[in-house]
Amino acid sequence: MTKADQEPVPVADSHELLRDILAAVSDGIIILAEDGRILFANPAALTMHGCETIADLGVSAKDYDRRFDLRFRDGRELERKATPMARLARGESFHDVVVEVRRRGMSEPDWIHRERGLILDRQDDGPAFRILVIADATETFEAEERFESMFNANPAPALIVRLDDLRYVRVNEGFLELSGWDRDQIIGHTLYELDILAEAERRDQAKSLLKAGETIPQMEAELPLPSGATKLVLLAGHPAEMPNNEQCMIFTFADLEPRRRAEQALRQSEERFATAFRFAPVPMLLTSLEGQRILNVNHAFLALTDWGYESVVGRRPADIELFESGKVRREIEERVAEAGAFRGYELNLKTRDGSLLTCLASAETVTINGQYCILSAFQDISDRKRTELDLIAAIEGAMQDSSWLSQKIMDRLAALRTPVAPMGSAVSSVELTRREREVLILITQGKSDEAIADALGLKRNTVRNHVARLYAKIDAHSRAEAIIWARDRGHHLGSDPGHE
Repeated sequence: MTKADQEPVPVADSHELLRDILAAVSDGIIILAEDGRILFANPAALTMHGCETIADLGVSAKDYDRRFDLRFRDGRELERKATPMARLARGESFHDVVVEVRRRGMSEPDWIHRERGLILDRQDDGPAFRILVIADATETFEAEERFESMFNANPAPALIVRLDDLRYVRVNEGFLELSGWDRDQIIGHTLYELDILAEAERRDQAKSLLKAGETIPQMEAELPLPSGATKLVLLAGHPAEMPNNEQCMIFTFADLEPRRRAEQALRQSEERFATAFRFAPVPMLLTSLEGQRILNVNHAFLALTDWGYESVVGRRPADIELFESGKVRREIEERVAEAGAFRGYELNLKTRDGSLLTCLASAETVTINGQYCILSAFQDISDRKRTELDLIAAIEGAMQDSSWLSQKIMDRLAALRTPVAPMGSAVSSVELTRREREVLILITQGKSDEAIADALGLKRNTVRNHVARLYAKIDAHSRAEAIIWARDRGHHLGSDPGHE
């Protein structure tokens, strides 16, 4: 060690060195004398007050407090005797006082300071110094305010848990509305007191990821409510660093209660449908729209056809030859594909022993357990059909034996099976479109669907649709009924529509 190293630095030189050091410090430094005079301010302190010289700060602590208005972060005004500068001038030390600083007369704060006061005792009867250390926290608090604003404005319910101690530090309005908790019942409390993961779908995985500060994937959970009940939610956790550098986990939530209620209502509705379907007195058949596979049949259907449940369910109508012919089955499928439903279609249903039953079939497209299906209902009219055939046979026999029996009398006899509705009834006031009247006239002339299509220049499917709508309007189930209905109302009169 040289002689120069052993010699103390002169006082004047040490002061200059100290000034140079303080000038390079990023924190603001203001030094007061014991009498409150401002002795020194480094460039950082001047910048944090928008000043160019020490004189702009004021000559003393009192002068400083006259030039600058200080408030707490919540907007409450700070009395002059309680400002950091006044406290320091009185010889009081303090730590981490956060204040908003604005020039006197300005409405908005210019800076946010985090300040602490230090007292340096006398050395060798020298003066005691009071040092105000200022950190500019403006950007930090502005970032927190922006985050707070965005967090509260987020419509998705959310909570923020600090990872160091697992305490809730933020909660937005969405979560308060979702859960019914008050803010004071959440903020400052720990995850152990309000355990949002206690009934999570994958609780152990979620808690392990929370401890590691890693993303918690979406999972269903039962959120505890103040009443002691729970609410079904979808939650997820996302690690994030807060503006104050705290490591946190942001939990977001979606309310699944409406879905659960809808599922319960749907399940109850489907249970009621299943019960009504099973015990309905009308024979019914449920088939899948795609693949036409039989999904279910009711007791009345099994009683009508003599089929066993296991012999029918899971198979296609073609597999058991349910209908008289493949042509009838395909026509039914086409009707459903074109219109989604049909009413009163006459067909022959085949029983287990091969005998045929004449039925009126109706079908509707429905959704069961999320699957598109066809619900078909059948009305057995075999007895009525046999009565009609017997009556027609008797009339034809009478015509052969009695030349005096007129066509009009034959029509009246045939009409006995479908009495004409009284005047003023809904049937007598049926309004047909021009096309439906044309189709009806051709039906009364005994023309087939193909002949009607040729006469009117239509496709056969279009004619079938017109016929189906016509039957529905006049409540007819066969061509014979439609002819009788038309003749009783004069629709058989007139020229052939195809030759007008």
